[in-house]
Amino acid sequence: MQLQQIDMNLFPVLDAIYATRNLTRAAERLHITQPAVSNALARLRRSLNDQLFIRTPAGMSPTPLTESIMPRVQQALALLDSSVTEHQEFEPASAARTLRLSMNDMAETLLLPRLLEHLQHRAPGISVESFYVPRDQLVKELAANSLDFGLDIPIVSATQLEQQRLVADRYLCMLRPDHPLAQADSLNLEQYLALEHIHVSSRRSGPGLADIALNKLGRRRKVKLRVQHYRVAPLVVMKTDLALTVPASLARQYPAKLFELPYQIPQMDWHLLWHRSQHEDPANRWVREQLVELFCGPGATN
Repeated sequence: MQLQQIDMNLFPVLDAIYATRNLTRAAERLHITQPAVSNALARLRRSLNDQLFIRTPAGMSPTPLTESIMPRVQQALALLDSSVTEHQEFEPASAARTLRLSMNDMAETLLLPRLLEHLQHRAPGISVESFYVPRDQLVKELAANSLDFGLDIPIVSATQLEQQRLVADRYLCMLRPDHPLAQADSLNLEQYLALEHIHVSSRRSGPGLADIALNKLGRRRKVKLRVQHYRVAPLVVMKTDLALTVPASLARQYPAKLFELPYQIPQMDWHLLWHRSQHEDPANRWVREQLVELFCGPGATN
């Protein structure tokens, strides 16, 4: 079948179903009725001679054909959208839209208070949704326009993404302010290893950057507590004798005793990630500029 024989209006429907896995939610996203979505899907099935989606208990599951064509469909829709909007002016003071960000709990702690204060003055009509998208799904979500930006470590293999470093964060050792070692000027390796530690990881097992660095020295720390999120770990530090090896930007938010580490850990680089098709979009560009200003500008507190 030739492309000119297919109604191009059907592809945004395909994209919406693929993103939501649900006909009703796809209809809400497109601001049309659910029967209209069902009718569009039926027409596209006939045109492409494939079921495209199979109804399952978990939702509308894409067929292999759908999975194979969606990256190019999403890219084409995004390019078309950016072509239409790239010459339009973006007025932040009157803009009404939702900004969707993927980040973990530590990034939320660092960014959201400053970002919402910033938007309150410059773009009060912009709402923010923050949620975590696994790294292996990030490119797909950005390509589908179901996500505007990711805040994560660099993703070297993702050629479809644009990236800009926001923070180069070194690690410090955090202790409560009245800890027995709090009066010391520095912490040597033996003192560090004598402490009991908190390890932060979303995984159930496995080493972190601190453990990997210590393993190279033939040493090992004592992990007393393993937690999922950085946000809770400093609260435990403030109530116990446990130590936390933590990025400096988060550590400085607490009235704790901070020490330089007595060994080397690679710094944590936070990068802003967005899809290449959105690079010239005026709204996307304005938000990027604000985020860079918050992290890298004169008033930043990294």
